Amino acid sequence: MKLYSYWRSSAAYRVRIALNLKNIEYQQVPVHLGAGEQQSEAYLEANPQGLIPALEHEGEVFSQSLAIIEYLDSVQANPLLLPRKPVARAHVAAMAQVIACDIHPLNNLRVTNYLKQELGQGPEAVGDWYAHWVEQGFSALEAWANQYSADGRFLYGDSVSLADVCLVPQVYNARRFDISLEAFPRLVAIDEYLQTLPEVIAADPARQPDAG
Repeated sequence: MKLYSYWRSSAAYRVRIALNLKNIEYQQVPVHLGAGEQQSEAYLEANPQGLIPALEHEGEVFSQSLAIIEYLDSVQANPLLLPRKPVARAHVAAMAQVIACDIHPLNNLRVTNYLKQELGQGPEAVGDWYAHWVEQGFSALEAWANQYSADGRFLYGDSVSLADVCLVPQVYNARRFDISLEAFPRLVAIDEYLQTLPEVIAADPARQPDAG
C-alpha cells in the first residue's frame, strides 16, 4: 500500500494509526500541504479532490480518511475498527463523525487560511473560532465516553475503534493550539492510554519522515 500523507495532517494521522493497528506495511509518499503540493498536476491525477490523505492499493486510489479506514477494515479485519454489531457500529461511527465531520472540517488549514486571508480575521478571532468547534464536539464526546466506555481506555466498549483513531489526532491538534482540555477529563484519560500503544506512538506526527 502507498499512503499519500503529510506529517501534520490529522486525517493522514488517523490512517497511519489504522494501518499500524492492523500491522499493514505501507510506503509513505509525503505531500507538502504548506507548499501546495496537493494541488500539483501529478497529485490531482491520483486524487482529484486535492486533499490528504489518499491510499493507493492494487491499482485503486482511495480518498477521505474514514472511507480509507473502512476499506482497510474490509481487507484486514484484525482489529476491526468498525464493530459488526449494528448498535455498536452506529455509536462508534457517530463518535468518529463528530470529529471527522463536525470539528475537523471547520478547523482545517484551508478554512483557517480563508478566515485569515479572505475574511481578514486576526489570530485571536481565528483562535476563538477553532476553540469553539473543538469544545462543542468534545462536550458531546465526553458525555458519550462517560456512557459507553467500558473501562476508561477507549471511547466505546473495551477495544480500540474508529472513534479512538479519530480522537488521538484531534487531541493533538487541540493541544497544539493551546485549547484547554480541563472540561474533558475522560477524553484526556482515554488519549493518555491510547498514547501508550506502540502503533499510536509510531503514527505520531513528529516521527514521520517529512516532519518539519
